[in-house]
Amino acid sequence: QVQLVESGGGSVQPGGSLRLSCTASGLTSFAFSAYAMSWYRQAPGKERESVASITSVGYKDYQESVKGRFTISRDNAKNTVYLQMNSLTPEDTAVYSCKAQRFSTIHWGQGTQVTVSS
Repeated sequence: QVQLVESGGGSVQPGGSLRLSCTASGLTSFAFSAYAMSWYRQAPGKERESVASITSVGYKDYQESVKGRFTISRDNAKNTVYLQMNSLTPEDTAVYSCKAQRFSTIHWGQGTQVTVSS
């Protein structure tokens, strides 16, 4: 059974940084490398939105509001995708979840809270 576990969330002041990790279990590294990986976030009272994604071949895409501040990367040998978040603002406060997708197969993590507040 495939499981995704996020870590690295927490509380930070505006302008600070956090690095989120999402590690997949139940997959070989070869199988993990075939998945497109994404980070989503959901703020209180708002719909879940895509933040960043990286394909199996390393193509990256970002939501406009995080371009230049967030960086997505993956380490297939570790079955892990990362989200480096810099210059955080209170508007980045949300539960961040990772998604793994290969064709119609989708797996979600349980999410990690990120709170940006002074």
